[in-house]
Amino acid sequence: MTKNFFTIFGRRVHDFLYFLGGLVNLTFHTLRLSFAPPFKGIRVIEQIKKSGYDSLPIVSLVSLFIGFIFALQIAYFMQRIGSEIYIASLVALSLVRELGPVITALIVAGRVGAANTAELGTMQVTEQIDALEAFATNPIKYLVVPRFLALMIVMPLLTLYADAVGIFGSYLICVNKLGISSSMYWQVMFDSLLFKDIFTGLFKTIFFGMIIALVSCYEGFNVQGGAEGVGQATTRAVVKTFIMIIIADCFFTALFYFIFP
Repeated sequence: MTKNFFTIFGRRVHDFLYFLGGLVNLTFHTLRLSFAPPFKGIRVIEQIKKSGYDSLPIVSLVSLFIGFIFALQIAYFMQRIGSEIYIASLVALSLVRELGPVITALIVAGRVGAANTAELGTMQVTEQIDALEAFATNPIKYLVVPRFLALMIVMPLLTLYADAVGIFGSYLICVNKLGISSSMYWQVMFDSLLFKDIFTGLFKTIFFGMIIALVSCYEGFNVQGGAEGVGQATTRAVVKTFIMIIIADCFFTALFYFIFP
């Protein structure tokens, strides 16, 4: 029993270190090739459309209902102490600093990250990636770099949009259900938001985009076992991306807490 435990534990540690080393290696080559010609801007634009524009409907829906739910949950407590007017500031700060960036990153990871892994994994099992190498085309430059750059550009924009939609959802609840005047809501909300709040929320989304792109592409490149392997790799990519996003968010939250107290 003890031997089996240490065998399984050792295998998990080995798999984790192998994944970490491969991810660092892919990150290094991606960063290097991002600044190396030729530059294929059209491929980046295509990925921006797939990652950003096509994600707008689901981001809009989720952000709007997050605003609804958060305003109602806060109102339950604030009404008990007669401070309903501060719902606007609490919702705005929570969305801009934490909820907006993290929820948007998780949505994009589930939608775009899974699609990247499935697409690259299918190319791997059908030997299309080997064909690229046979034609002297670097797969990382051709497949990873456009997704990497696109997600770095898209994530802050999507997050800013999600913040605005979530705040608007909170506004609808506060004005129509809680009796707060429209002008008072916007005044309190804008008075509570500082530049550092917006900056800290948007800055970490750049790294969230890097995580989504690199983890999904890494898992796609390392698919084994045909169609079943593609499904397993997609699941692994989404789970690992979720975990790394939460860890990165915790790190940046602690970092900004000490930098911008």
